[in-house]
Amino acid sequence: MNRLKIIFVLFVFAALALFPLVAEPYGIDRVTKIMVFGIFALSLELLVGSTGLVCFGQAAFFGVGAYASVLLSPQDAPASLLWLLPACVLLAALYALFVGALSLRTKGVYFIMVTLAFSQMAFYVVHDTPLGGGTDGIYLNSKPMLGALLDLDRPQTMYLFTLACLLGVFGLLALLLRSRFGRALDGIRVNEQRMRATGFSTYPYKLAAFVISGGIAGLAGFLFAVKDGFVNPELMSWHMSGEVLIMIILGGLGHLRGALLGAFAFALLQEFFKSEAVFGDFAKHWHLGLGLSIIASVALLPRGLVGLPQQLVARLVGRRAPGPVAAEGASRESS
Repeated sequence: MNRLKIIFVLFVFAALALFPLVAEPYGIDRVTKIMVFGIFALSLELLVGSTGLVCFGQAAFFGVGAYASVLLSPQDAPASLLWLLPACVLLAALYALFVGALSLRTKGVYFIMVTLAFSQMAFYVVHDTPLGGGTDGIYLNSKPMLGALLDLDRPQTMYLFTLACLLGVFGLLALLLRSRFGRALDGIRVNEQRMRATGFSTYPYKLAAFVISGGIAGLAGFLFAVKDGFVNPELMSWHMSGEVLIMIILGGLGHLRGALLGAFAFALLQEFFKSEAVFGDFAKHWHLGLGLSIIASVALLPRGLVGLPQQLVARLVGRRAPGPVAAEGASRESS
């Protein structure tokens, strides 16, 4: 099974790498944006799926990375990617350190509400002050460059750079979750009280995961701002935090590939229900169709899109008459 998972992930990234060869400019731009949200979803997956911390303020770190990329960029010349990208990630991680140090003192619904409160505080800072341009937002006049080697103003270059970032984040989290640190996060998710009883101080592990998650979300915000050349306060709204949470639930909690599947599925569902060619005038009510689809997916796919193959296999096998060995195994399980 692990080999099949690796083959599937390699196939997805290979398909993404070859996509620009056959795609039109609109398709390249659209998939670039989906990959950005894939990185954003991976950041929240580290908290919710791997650590069991349901954060409803992830958009704040996404927005900090996006606004930092614009505010730190010179107005008359493109900034160097070598310092702008790390600066945006670092600022998002520092804000995550501040929020996590306070919010992780709480649990359950209180943790959710505190993270939401900090996110809304960041939202109103850029919404109601001249710092972020108010409701109008601010524009990125010159996109960052790396000399003559990397010009992010070119759509294909931006696509490949985003793909490289997505691959790097996926690989980093995969290694992280297989390390001792990742096993500690898994233990916290399953039973934090038992982890404490065995001598683990769970707070530093949760805070480290929170900071790493915030930094990755800041990277996604940086890529979003560079791709669109514009940021506004909606990037920090609670709607954005809700959307990325829906993505990882739709894809399947507890799986990195589920975060990617959820990001692509959510974006494709939006495109489908917004299509006037399919729904005509009803396309303006696309939120209704999207909401019903998400409700149906949660009801029919409790493990998300990741669990769909196993669910289909289980149903197909369940329709067959069980053999002697299967019947004996079933009796043991029932006992």
